[in-house]
Amino acid sequence: MLLLLLPPHPSLLPGGSAVSAPRRLRARAVRMEPDDGGQAVFDDLGEKQVYGPTKPAHAWPKPWTNLETQEHVQVVKAASGLLQEPLRTDMGDDEIFVGKDSIHILKHHGSYMQQDRSLKGKDKQHSYQFMLRLKMPCGEAPAKPCRRLQILLAAFQLHGVLKGNLKSVIASIANIGSNTYGGCGDISRNVMTPPVSFPNNPAYEYCGQYARAMAELFKPMTQAFYEIWLDGQPADKTESSSESTSTRSNLVRTEDRGNGIITGHAALLDAEVALPAFQSKTLKGFNIVVGGGMGRTHKAEQTFARAASHLGFAPKEHFFEAMKAILAVRSNARLKYLVHTLGIDDFRTLTEKYYGRRFEPWVPLPEWKYLDWMGWHEQARGGPGAKGAAGALGECLLAGPQRASPPFHPQPRPQRLDRTLSLHAHAHPQGDGRWMLGVNVEQGRSVVLRNIAHADRENLESLLRFHGVETDVAQIDPITRKSIACPAFPLCGLAITEAERVQPQINARLWALLCEMGLSNTDFVTRTTGCPNGCARPYMAELAFVGSGPDMYQVWVGGHPAQSERTAVEVPSLFKMKLDDLEATMEPIFAMYKTQRLAADEAFGNFCYRVGVPAIEEYIAKYELGSWRAMGDPFGPEAVATDATVGITSDVLAKVEEEASKRGYDAPTLIDALLREALAIE
Repeated sequence: MLLLLLPPHPSLLPGGSAVSAPRRLRARAVRMEPDDGGQAVFDDLGEKQVYGPTKPAHAWPKPWTNLETQEHVQVVKAASGLLQEPLRTDMGDDEIFVGKDSIHILKHHGSYMQQDRSLKGKDKQHSYQFMLRLKMPCGEAPAKPCRRLQILLAAFQLHGVLKGNLKSVIASIANIGSNTYGGCGDISRNVMTPPVSFPNNPAYEYCGQYARAMAELFKPMTQAFYEIWLDGQPADKTESSSESTSTRSNLVRTEDRGNGIITGHAALLDAEVALPAFQSKTLKGFNIVVGGGMGRTHKAEQTFARAASHLGFAPKEHFFEAMKAILAVRSNARLKYLVHTLGIDDFRTLTEKYYGRRFEPWVPLPEWKYLDWMGWHEQARGGPGAKGAAGALGECLLAGPQRASPPFHPQPRPQRLDRTLSLHAHAHPQGDGRWMLGVNVEQGRSVVLRNIAHADRENLESLLRFHGVETDVAQIDPITRKSIACPAFPLCGLAITEAERVQPQINARLWALLCEMGLSNTDFVTRTTGCPNGCARPYMAELAFVGSGPDMYQVWVGGHPAQSERTAVEVPSLFKMKLDDLEATMEPIFAMYKTQRLAADEAFGNFCYRVGVPAIEEYIAKYELGSWRAMGDPFGPEAVATDATVGITSDVLAKVEEEASKRGYDAPTLIDALLREALAIE
């Protein structure tokens, strides 16, 4: 979910093409005629139209989906009285859980019911607990609410709340200026932007402004949240208690939206709706992409991951109308299936009937780049949403990776997110109060601390190191820097296997294998998930492990290194890779990459995409473990002829020869390469 800043473009000049706005038809139906080149035929059947576009799994002889036959969750939402019942009733009883129908409604209030899946029998039955997710557009926690929440509890997500405490916890969060309303389940629960504003670039300010406006515009307009959790005393007023576009009964799942600026500051093409910004001196408008999404199910071909498609450009004065039109045209909870079924051209035509004008041409974008935000950066004074002069210097931000600690894996405990966020509870070293830092969690799970004065940098680094947070990003291996895992066990009800708790182990083993094979200059985006639902965006990664069974993973390769253009591709023969077989599985793929890449800097994902999965599987089938040592490296250092003798001890020589053998070199070549690197000799 990302926004890109672009130069001026002729299509943005006055006088762009438009069509006269027709009356707002409720054109919920489109028929695709297979014999006329795939052009859409629109049936404007008025208020009683009850049919929508086919799902991808349906053959053409069945071109309609009957929306009168609804999924159970749709029926529950429609009968809820604007997201109240049966949740309100269930919250008043003495049980430690809520009913099945209440679970669906509870999501819209920002909570999931969970059980500890590591327990069995009665212990598991008594382990009901609730997770809360804060509604944080832009991933942003302002300093004052964050300080009062203190540690903000693991990436704006709080686990382990008992039902009896749920109301008081939600009320406490709402009364300090934050809330959970729409943090889950809401149609627009996930509105993201780059986490900070760079100096002299007002486009970042525009991103934050529009993202917050979208989060407000598309939340359910109902008093249910305040009546259930705040005894009817809202922390902030709502305009209407009528059912809004985002609470219609036929739209029951999530729609992820993203705003972004400049070369890969957030992922874009995995979002259902994403909006790269375009500005010169002032904001001109937004490019719009639609139809991205990660969710799928193993061995169900009608479900799939999809990269978003270019819809067009919307000037800023028509931006919100364009967003409403996209939302109104949906017939499935997942927009990607509608875009896939119709094709982007027919989807555009259908959306324009709601929009009332034509989308302007897509504005070309600069090349995507991946940015993980780790390390120090200059920040525009005040950060996102500040009213001060954009471009003022003098403040910095620091970001670092946060990973869960696997209690069963014997390795140094990684830095924890709660430690980083708890910095708000520490007194400022100058004795003039607390640090008033803003906190952002960007979608790569880096924690960004904003509004740090230059004078405080050294003191803050000392405090971070005291809490075990690495401040020298050069000390973090590149595999860890670009890795993400979903929480999975023990609380996720969809998890098939571990993810977050084994990610440090996977990272360490991949990095050790790369170093052993002489590929220590290689890095790639890697993801691990406990199920195929795609929460950690594995299908955009260069290398991904998707849970397919207990301690087993499906391997995906070929995503773009900048998280753009395409999705990864599954390797069919590696559907159930055992975690114990990680090295044996990846060695032949790394060997093929090492010997067949076109250049030393060809990205791993680009290589896998170029050669294709069939070629990779053929190579794996013929490969013998360990044979890479005899292959050599076309981009490695050339063997050197010795012209001098330097004495070294026998134990050092033995280690040099051992390491040289691992890398496929002889000892003189390895020594020559290491010395040239250490002494910066060309």
